Amino acid sequence: MNLSDRALLVQLSISQWTARKYDKKTSADVARSHNATLEAGRYNKHLLPMADLLENIHKKSSAIREKFYANTLPWGLAGQQILPTTNYLGFMADFRKERDDWNSLVRLFVDNYPALRDFAKQRLGSLYDPSDYPSEADIRAKFHMDMAVFPVPTSDFRVSIASAELERIQQDVAKRVEQAQQAAMNDLWQRIYDRVKHMAEKLADPKAIFRDTLVENIREQCSMLSRLNFTDDANLEAMRQEIESTLIHHPDALRNDPDLRRDTAADAKAIMDKMAVFMGV
Repeated sequence: MNLSDRALLVQLSISQWTARKYDKKTSADVARSHNATLEAGRYNKHLLPMADLLENIHKKSSAIREKFYANTLPWGLAGQQILPTTNYLGFMADFRKERDDWNSLVRLFVDNYPALRDFAKQRLGSLYDPSDYPSEADIRAKFHMDMAVFPVPTSDFRVSIASAELERIQQDVAKRVEQAQQAAMNDLWQRIYDRVKHMAEKLADPKAIFRDTLVENIREQCSMLSRLNFTDDANLEAMRQEIESTLIHHPDALRNDPDLRRDTAADAKAIMDKMAVFMGV
């Protein structure tokens, strides 16, 4: 299997203004008033108190990061994730929409930034320092989002290097790629295992209360498995099909039918045992 034909590497970068600032003077004043050392604490100012327009950007950023990690698998390099080509088009289309929504929130914040800064001056009192705030011309540059896409590295080095050393490098790269690929698939197994385990534990207790997401999360994870299984792991696909056919019931049916709840808990435990064999648990 040529991995470079089956997957890509992607890296999400988000930069945004936090509107927080360490206040050295206030920290020293607080320490002195309590007869404490400077190391006892730090005072960080909220430069834009009660600024929902900025908080909305931060929340959107967190949601985009969650989607990024849900739709990709870990790779060996910091910040880079592996994205199977089967999940590429849908993932990138959704990301572009999310990025457009994020940019709209940024524009709304930037348009209202002067008013928010004036409001902060009233709220912060003597803590207000105009030098803490970017200018209106610079504030937009504090926000940026990008998704970089790279090919999966191969051992094809096109550089002038001694043949013996080149062979060693190629072998090392092949080994690292194989290890990263295995780690990515292990992560995929672990994701669905954790969902099944959670269901088994919840349903095994007849008095335990559960939300509809108990079933919805497994259904969503099964759908994701079919797009992220970039090695075409037959065992993983068989587990996915068994989970869909035996564990996915309407939440109300599981709540109202004690026999179905008990049987589904047993099925979930049996699937966990099967998965544990493949996972080496």
